[in-house]
Amino acid sequence: MGDVAYYTSEGMTKLRDELSYLENSERPRVTQEIADARDKGDLSENAEYHAAKEEQSLLELKIAKLKQLLSTARVIDESQLDTSKVLIRSKVKIKNTITSKEFSYLLVADSESDIKNSKLSVNSPIGKGLLGKEKGDIAEISVPSGRMSFEIIEISR
Repeated sequence: MGDVAYYTSEGMTKLRDELSYLENSERPRVTQEIADARDKGDLSENAEYHAAKEEQSLLELKIAKLKQLLSTARVIDESQLDTSKVLIRSKVKIKNTITSKEFSYLLVADSESDIKNSKLSVNSPIGKGLLGKEKGDIAEISVPSGRMSFEIIEISR
């Protein structure tokens, strides 16, 4: 049993849509490729057949992982979230205490992480370092290049 993973309703819909696509489009396509390759004769020398069987096993593994993820996934009611401290789904504005550069991030689940769009995983070093902090706190965070300090400027939803 894995840990509970929290998603927005949008993130949960994305997971369900991906599972549906894999089960209802990709699985029948791969099954058909295997059948087509099987019809071509000697399976021991049939590269198409072996490639399709390999693709099938990878697809089934992906489907199983998604089903496991969905079994532990919960939707967050964002209206109930506390803004006094940094939590998953917090929008947090931080300032590097050395360079005074400011950054804003939305803390999200691993699968929703998208650094280009300022969506930072709660399991990343910075994400972990910010969790539980309050406005005005200094977060000391170990990163691959050493230690960084960030002041929490603002927390919102």
